[in-house]
Amino acid sequence: MLRSLKVFARMVKIEHSVFALPFAYVGCLWAANGWPGWRVFLLVTVAMVAVRSFAMAVNRLADLPFDRANPRTANRPLVTGEISPRAVKCIILATALVFVAAAAGLNVTVLALSPVALIVAGGYSYAKRFTWLCHFWLGATLGLAPLGGWLAVTGSLTPAPVLLALGVTFWVAGFDILYALQDADFDRDVGLYSIPAVFGTETALALSGFCHASTAIHFVMAGWVAGMGWAYGLTAVGIAVVLAYEHVVVKPRDLSKLGLAFFTLNGLIALALLAGVLADQWLAG
Repeated sequence: MLRSLKVFARMVKIEHSVFALPFAYVGCLWAANGWPGWRVFLLVTVAMVAVRSFAMAVNRLADLPFDRANPRTANRPLVTGEISPRAVKCIILATALVFVAAAAGLNVTVLALSPVALIVAGGYSYAKRFTWLCHFWLGATLGLAPLGGWLAVTGSLTPAPVLLALGVTFWVAGFDILYALQDADFDRDVGLYSIPAVFGTETALALSGFCHASTAIHFVMAGWVAGMGWAYGLTAVGIAVVLAYEHVVVKPRDLSKLGLAFFTLNGLIALALLAGVLADQWLAG
């Protein structure tokens, strides 16, 4: 049982929930103007982990033929046989049901929109087959996190979570473009679309930089509209510096620092923004 759980966690990369969960919590905190309550907090957590696991399971199943052919992905559990396609299909169904159940526990609006979230989350896995805009599809998928967190509390939207969602969309698209640099040659050989494969490394880095500049602007605007104070402002400036640093360490002819840029720095960005919101709300009393 423990081994099966470990294989499942490896397959869906459960630790990468840090990229989306903090933004869902920010949506909740902004909508509630403080602590949203344990019921909302727990249901949002369950929903986010479930929908992300659903999306990753769909992705692993859809990409299995490509993962088998790509040396970089040869050790993924579905490729090695540690987990079967049938088991992954069961995981897809189970996580979808858990997500819908958590949505139902929040409010009618979230429940009504839950199928849309599943379609968007699952559809990303096929976007790379027909468009280099796949990075922005992934970004929009994670951009649903602050919108979902806000809707979980209020059932309706205002500009603040929308601006934050746009910031998250550009943030994820920017680092996914960087991540795709590793597979540019492979994607080109097998006919998959990505910005590095279609436009080359230098253009990809430039577009990633544009995305991250847009992220910094949207994070500042979202905080301003939400009425955040100096603690959030300092955090947003710090995030802009970190994003700029990513593009210093990742160079067209040197991708050796890509692991640092993708995992460590981007994980810190999501957590830092949540910390900035919590600090501001704590200081406001």
